[in-house]
Amino acid sequence: MKDFSKELIYKTSRSSGAGGQNVNKVETSVTVMWNVAESECFSIEGKEMIFEKLKNRINADRILQFTVSESRTQLQNKKIATEKILDIVEKSLFIPKSRKATKPSRSKIEKRIKAKKQLSEKKENRRHKF
Repeated sequence: MKDFSKELIYKTSRSSGAGGQNVNKVETSVTVMWNVAESECFSIEGKEMIFEKLKNRINADRILQFTVSESRTQLQNKKIATEKILDIVEKSLFIPKSRKATKPSRSKIEKRIKAKKQLSEKKENRRHKF
């Protein structure tokens, strides 16, 4: 995974919610932004994969952004935001292995048919024959 953390832009703001004076006067919420289109770390194919997989998170200006206000400190929120954006981009570049269809072996087919016959015979023996 390429480290594109040098291309990230950080913006701070006041967090919402409970916290009293700390929330009212300290800018602890961190928004991390990354311009995917202008990134120099990824190839055109890599950028297309990112756009395709993260299309719901990328805005019209082709910027991927996250806002984090989990912690009470700006530094901790910045760290969390950076980890989140690096993680989600890494996951978007993951290519799953293609599944190859396989046939069941002859012995497995014979075993299944034999089991079906045994069950059929068992049920047949339960019937009352008049």
